Amino acid sequence: MNIPVIDLHCDALWRMQQDGHRFDDGLLDVNADKLRAGNVMAQAFAIYVYPTLTLEEKRAAAFKQIAHFQQEVLSEHVVHIKKWTDFDKLRPGQTGAFLTIEGVDFFGGDIDFWHQFRELGVLSIGLTWNYSNEAADGLHSTSQIGVTPFGKEIIKLNNEHRLFTDVTHLHERSFWDVIEHADYVIASHSNAMAICNHERNLNDAQIRAMIEKNAPIHVVYYPEFINGTNRARMTDLIRHIDYICSLGGKHLIGLGSDFDGIDVKIPHLEHAGMHQNLINELLKHYSEQEVRGFAAANFLKHLPK
Repeated sequence: MNIPVIDLHCDALWRMQQDGHRFDDGLLDVNADKLRAGNVMAQAFAIYVYPTLTLEEKRAAAFKQIAHFQQEVLSEHVVHIKKWTDFDKLRPGQTGAFLTIEGVDFFGGDIDFWHQFRELGVLSIGLTWNYSNEAADGLHSTSQIGVTPFGKEIIKLNNEHRLFTDVTHLHERSFWDVIEHADYVIASHSNAMAICNHERNLNDAQIRAMIEKNAPIHVVYYPEFINGTNRARMTDLIRHIDYICSLGGKHLIGLGSDFDGIDVKIPHLEHAGMHQNLINELLKHYSEQEVRGFAAANFLKHLPK
């Protein structure tokens, strides 16, 4: 069975900007051929920049990634989704591509960059990667600030313009601030801490808060976040899905591969062309309707329209 997939996170743009790869050179985990082979209905492309760069370098890197997206990713068959209603316009054989932000470091505290990148089509914003910036404390922060006034200004704009605010990579204090202030919350690539005790995963209280908020939770394919090793199987990933279901989140589960951002892969789930291997494994554990939900339908039901 071939079920359409929506993947909420990949780092192909960063790899193109950082490593000089082209979208059609076959070296990326995500490219047009692999998206087609994996029956990917829509792919989120994250804009991510190294936190150690200067502000000028961060902004140059972000705009370079936008250029790669516009000039190489988009085509007749990979079409730009700039607003949520564009999902309804996808034709058979097309993959929708939409932009997200993984850390607003390159904003440099300037809210004008929110407006610039929204105009370019960004639909979801994570305030931080693992480190703190002008908007919020990231996962590795030791401060107790949480989301700053600048971060709350971003969340307010996200609410007004119906963008997701992504909690993946946030410090727990920042997470709870987002839960309090954001109308449209998502975890684009996060697993369950109860199954794998890694700081990148969500604890039970966080998962329950996401469920109460009706916020999608997209599981990530990285073995370290699945079982704490560099070896994981698809059945290990499915344990996270099982657990989130057990807490009442079955209707919110989706997929967030982190392809092109991870150096270790699950066997037979090593690039975007292999999504259907996971789909087939899921069908051994769940009904077709449930698997269609995990693959794409749950996300589409929770768009901030």
